Amino acid sequence: MRNGPLVTEKKKKTKWWVALGVTVTILAGASLGALSAYNWSVDAAINGLFGGLINQEESPEVIDDPSVDESETDSGQVSQNPEPDLPEENTDTPSEGTVTPDTEIPAEPQEPEKTPETVTEPYYVDGVLIANKQHPLPTDFAPGEDPEARTAFNQMAEAASAEGITLVAFSTFRSYDYQVDLYNRYVDQHGQEEADRFSARPGYSEHQTGLGFDIGEAGQEEHWAEDSFKDTAGAKWLAENAHEYGFILRYPAGKEEITGYQYESWHFRYLGKELATEVYNSGLTLEEYLGI
Repeated sequence: MRNGPLVTEKKKKTKWWVALGVTVTILAGASLGALSAYNWSVDAAINGLFGGLINQEESPEVIDDPSVDESETDSGQVSQNPEPDLPEENTDTPSEGTVTPDTEIPAEPQEPEKTPETVTEPYYVDGVLIANKQHPLPTDFAPGEDPEARTAFNQMAEAASAEGITLVAFSTFRSYDYQVDLYNRYVDQHGQEEADRFSARPGYSEHQTGLGFDIGEAGQEEHWAEDSFKDTAGAKWLAENAHEYGFILRYPAGKEEITGYQYESWHFRYLGKELATEVYNSGLTLEEYLGI
């Protein structure tokens, strides 16, 4: 019986060590489990933080391409770069008035050329009767010599006579038919191009208005309707004084491109005192003054 308490004490110690081992084992297992869970959480957090960036770098960049049609196909997949839809062919007949590439657009109607045979009324600008290369008179326009113009010329001739100059109006009104004969004669003598520089075609002559006066000086007949008339006393007097009686030098020097005619120191046009003085003071031709 002396051995009984000792054995019991040894048994107690053995149980205690067993219990301690179990406890240590349980604690160790729990620690390992907690550590494993902790490591898993950390990995998950790291993957969550950087995984998106890694995946983004590895994924191809999405390009907003207008040629990509993202409509779904019957299979539910997105179809890219499908064949473009072509417009249906229009087989409808164009309605009346519709302009097509084959439609012939009619040209705008052109005004008929003005000729003595086509015009029916004389042309006026601000009350001034015009006859020049752009504006013809009707073939039947025949007013005769203008009485007011003749009276003004007689007054002018009287004033010139007081200074020893005898003026003569050797050609005033000319009818259309008269101009036909005169112009054709000049064409036969000089050719049409040269004749057009100093003679009006029928219907275009200012003489047909009854307001155009060819003026010369008595005793100087060899200079009538000649370039040499400009050097006579009568031509110089007219150039300085004719406007005071209502006449202007109609075709001055250096204005051929405007009037259409070469310098004619003998051809005067009656306008009335007021207008003639205004045109004279302006230094312009009648076309320039009236803006035609």
